[in-house]
Amino acid sequence: MNNAHKNLTGFQFSKLYTFEVAARHESFALAAEELFLTPSAVSHQINQLEKELEIKLFLRLHRKVKLTPEGTRILDALQYSLDVLNSEINALKNQSLVGALTLYARPSIAQCWLLPHLPDFVQRYPHIQLSILTGNENVNFQRTGIDLALYFDHQPSTQLNYQYLMDESIIPVCSPEYAEKIKLNNNLEKLKDCTLLHDCQAWSNGTGTEEWNSWAQHFRVPIEHLAQLSFDRSDLALTAAKNHLGMAMGRKKLIENDLKNGVLIMPFQNMELKCEQHYYLVSLKNNVLPKVKALTDWLLELVKKQSTH
Repeated sequence: MNNAHKNLTGFQFSKLYTFEVAARHESFALAAEELFLTPSAVSHQINQLEKELEIKLFLRLHRKVKLTPEGTRILDALQYSLDVLNSEINALKNQSLVGALTLYARPSIAQCWLLPHLPDFVQRYPHIQLSILTGNENVNFQRTGIDLALYFDHQPSTQLNYQYLMDESIIPVCSPEYAEKIKLNNNLEKLKDCTLLHDCQAWSNGTGTEEWNSWAQHFRVPIEHLAQLSFDRSDLALTAAKNHLGMAMGRKKLIENDLKNGVLIMPFQNMELKCEQHYYLVSLKNNVLPKVKALTDWLLELVKKQSTH
């Protein structure tokens, strides 16, 4: 019987992997680096595979290789098969990680911190149907059907299961244009000419101006008679600052990208205040569903990654 009509063998599967790597790099030398082989070993495996399949896979050119039309077809079929196999493996591993999962978060945390990173969670757990609800109030888990909440607050009630996520610091921020207009940079005396932008629901049981007041008391800065605008969300106060309406009290975890992009600046150096409040993950004590643990673990991993950068 002709070799072309034989089924693939296990030995050929290993050579097909070598073929996939070489095709991806268009180089036997680069494939050898990835596979921890010598270039001659890679070339030998490809030659053997071509002989056994009776199909020319590569054109050998100067310092690189190029797929033949037949090689391109084999590569497409191979990559499709690997994608299907990986999908099945992930489905088997995550077969308990399916269905609806509801996360409740403060609007500013969801908008400024969570959403930019969420595609990674969705890719990892495609069978979890995640819903995100936002609000400023602490929720009743038993009545609302919420599985997990992300709060910025003092330590939650011991009647709930809570996990410390990360700490936070606050610092006054404004747009570069606003700082230039009032001549704010490193000039604390000019704060008296500013409009203060408040998050009036920074945390539960607050009076509306806690963030600015706690910062002012710590650094002994008088702010009693300054003009002010108030919002019920930190991200709205930050948006107002970006639009040159005044100076907001920025939470470092939420404004990192704005600072990097220069949309917001910190006109006063070395005046960062660590908050007494922290970010917490909160759930019912009897909620031990695998999908809740998966989201909790992912959020903890995200914080760990950010702390190392």
